[in-house]
Amino acid sequence: MPWPAALTPVRMQRVAVVAPRAALRGTLIRLAEAGCVELDLPSADDPDAPGPGRPDGHGPPGPAARRLERLPAPAGAPAPAAVLSAEPPDLDALERQGRADLLAGEARLEEVLAAAVGRGAVTALAGWCPAADVAATAARLAPAGAALVPLPAPRGVEPPTQDRDTGAVHRSCAPLVRTYGTAPYADLDPSLPAGAAYAVMFGVMFGDAGHGALLLAAALLLRRGRPRRLARLRPLWPLVAGAGLVSVLAGAAYGEFFGPTGVLPVLWLDPLAEPVRLLAAAVGLGCALLLLAHVGGAVNRWREGGAARALYAVSGVAGGLLLLGLAVLAAGVLLRLPAALAWAGAATAAAGACLAAAGLSAASGGGPGGAAQTGLQLFEAVLRTAANTVSFARLAAFGLTHAALGAVVWHAAAAQARGGPAALPAAVLLLVLGNALALALELLVAGVQALRLEFHELFSRVFEAQGRPFRPWRLPGQRMEVTP
Repeated sequence: MPWPAALTPVRMQRVAVVAPRAALRGTLIRLAEAGCVELDLPSADDPDAPGPGRPDGHGPPGPAARRLERLPAPAGAPAPAAVLSAEPPDLDALERQGRADLLAGEARLEEVLAAAVGRGAVTALAGWCPAADVAATAARLAPAGAALVPLPAPRGVEPPTQDRDTGAVHRSCAPLVRTYGTAPYADLDPSLPAGAAYAVMFGVMFGDAGHGALLLAAALLLRRGRPRRLARLRPLWPLVAGAGLVSVLAGAAYGEFFGPTGVLPVLWLDPLAEPVRLLAAAVGLGCALLLLAHVGGAVNRWREGGAARALYAVSGVAGGLLLLGLAVLAAGVLLRLPAALAWAGAATAAAGACLAAAGLSAASGGGPGGAAQTGLQLFEAVLRTAANTVSFARLAAFGLTHAALGAVVWHAAAAQARGGPAALPAAVLLLVLGNALALALELLVAGVQALRLEFHELFSRVFEAQGRPFRPWRLPGQRMEVTP
């Protein structure tokens, strides 16, 4: 699959499920088997939405839902998996038998039936289906006498978002985005770039070749489904492996292998000897990541509202120019570079501020109140840009903490070992336990801080709104049976 297509959600088609009233149940069962059509069902938050009791939305629960409510449920027990019968079951018999699974399936079926629109002997339900699955789903419904009819997308209604599954690496990175929210249908899917950024930020803070190697070994164990208690985390192994690899590379650059043991030479810098240089490098890395986030934000604003929105948005081109100009200006002043470079940075920042002000002014509606609002929002944008960039200094700060912990453990173990052969086992034990403690602590700290930077500094520029996930009509644990 070409990489641009891998960064976009699955294309959705508006559809209508049309079936004879007598065949609607069989049609819905076939749809549940296919599991690729999201039906427009009444929302629990909408009091005017149709309900299972009466079409005006104010009716009581349906017969199956009432019986399901009457069934005793053990405290803390999970909700029963919904199961559908091929034929309409005897609800009273299901209640007597305590078949919560079949009653739950019938209750969900009542919700769908209440949302169907009928005219004469024909009923219809609207929804969304992946465009690539329309033909196959229509063929599945045809034996029941039903049809899946493509419709034009209604104006102002955003389709649901279904991310593409492009392989194991994408599956390991997608939870980063899903934890933050659902990307709007018009936006790009940033799962792969987000995973790469997370691995880089984690590795810079977790820079120790020995600890990184242990993380790589843990990733390989996850891939094999070990330990079994963590088997549900198996899809995350590529992300864990990426974080471990960057940690090994950062540790090699710092000369850290279970602390400053001297096993590896310092290839770039010693964090404890050159903390200012490490802080500057972390801020520079953060600036580069923020610029990439602005590129993603500009593309998303273009897809959402056209070129003008991409140009004037604070999260788009305007904000990117402001960030770039401020970075060049700061570098020129602090590093005493030629004055022309500092002036170029100032001009770039001014151009970005003017574009952002124009976009904010248009959104404020003009007038004295709009001008004041624009000024405050522009000031906030400049302050936020500077604060977000400096916030990446935490990459160096926690990298220094990791190096300091390693140094403390190593020097304490070395001092213990100088007590003679009898003290050597105690020194080894101190080294192992100290590294285990540092490893556990830094795993937690680096993992949380990388996630915080991902969400607050990067995703806040990529996304301006939330989409809604694609939820097809599907019954988990479904099996077809007839209840006598």
